[in-house]
Amino acid sequence: MDVIEAIRSAGVVGAGGAGFPTHVKLNVNAGCVILNGAECEPLLKVDQLSMARNPEKVVRGLELAMEAAHAPEGVIATKAHYEEAVEALKRAIAGKPHLRLHLMESYYPSGDEKNILYEVLGKVVPTGKLPIDAGCVVVNAGTALNIEAASKGIPVTDKSLTVSGDVPEPMTVTVPLGVRLRDALALSGFQGNETDYALIVGGPCMGFLQEDWDAPVIKTTGGILALKRTHPQIRLRAITVEQQARLARAICCQCSRCTQMCPRHAMGLPVEPHKAMRAISTGNALLLGDAAGVLACSSCGLCTNFACEMGLTPSVVMAMLKQELGKAGVRPVPEQTIVPEPWMSMKAVPVQRLVARMHLTAFDRPAPWNDRLIEPERVKLPLKQHAGAPAVPVVRAGDRVEKGQWIARIPDKALGANLHASIGGRVAEVGSGFIAIERA
Repeated sequence: MDVIEAIRSAGVVGAGGAGFPTHVKLNVNAGCVILNGAECEPLLKVDQLSMARNPEKVVRGLELAMEAAHAPEGVIATKAHYEEAVEALKRAIAGKPHLRLHLMESYYPSGDEKNILYEVLGKVVPTGKLPIDAGCVVVNAGTALNIEAASKGIPVTDKSLTVSGDVPEPMTVTVPLGVRLRDALALSGFQGNETDYALIVGGPCMGFLQEDWDAPVIKTTGGILALKRTHPQIRLRAITVEQQARLARAICCQCSRCTQMCPRHAMGLPVEPHKAMRAISTGNALLLGDAAGVLACSSCGLCTNFACEMGLTPSVVMAMLKQELGKAGVRPVPEQTIVPEPWMSMKAVPVQRLVARMHLTAFDRPAPWNDRLIEPERVKLPLKQHAGAPAVPVVRAGDRVEKGQWIARIPDKALGANLHASIGGRVAEVGSGFIAIERA
């Protein structure tokens, strides 16, 4: 079996959020493959539950990733307090000397790719570089499950995610790709409306505010959080750029706590959010300092959600500046010398303290796996659910399709991922950037 071709054919992408095509990521020569089972975001449970429920499949997916990347060593990095998952994984890797467990403390952002690589290998990846530049590949637990399925000819047609927040019954479920967010949310017994509630897609730290509740679940959707519109996390996300600048001018005292608490700064990278706040408050871009400091930001949100005592949002300002620098063609210059702070571990923020600071303690509840199913009458499948170019449709309106059938393929010589039907039925529409399928 050609593992790379099986992964490519199945349309596997990074399930943890970035959506980078996995067949490209693994087409390397690596010394190590790290399976990221740290579940970085608070409130989300999908990775730890997946590892506990299907440890053999997760381990097999890791081994296939190692085979594809020609890596002799595999490491499963997860948190020590995920006790059920840890015990299941220990049994699954017993007698496999090429695999080992790396147990981590419960701090944020432990699941950040650069953090996890530093924890496991003691190496810092420079700005603009990838883990493979340090001889390593990192894959998410959900990605490993999709790799294992791909080896059996099963394409990516469903997504496991956690439904949490201000809902009656938090849970982790598997739904067809393309199902509406509101329908996945309804599985939890939620009956709220768009007037009173807002949705965060992803986790509470790095997730984004989604105003369209009819938007589809895609390959990178890890969670759906419903919160009242009066909740501080929703109000923070609603602040405009102009309001950011006014607040920075009025409130930011340049205490630099945001920089002092930044995980990337502690790692020795030149991330300095306080300088971004200084630049936006004065309108003087020269005060930003080194642009590499913005481009090295991971957008973890710790500066906003934990460090700033004034209620400002440095991470939002950093994300805005990163976008503008990208548009201007500014590219990161890798650091030649990186010296992590010797007291780096002392700056690790316990997840429970972060959750409390974000006013989310009431919602930090178990979200056990639930086998409730959604059988949607219609799904809307975006052609771009991944990094790279959109997939190219190979079906037309009116065509009959079966679940798992190819409906869009990677453009020739382009970075992308194949797309498959998530339900059987009739192609209702091939629109601009999506394919809609109606159940037969």
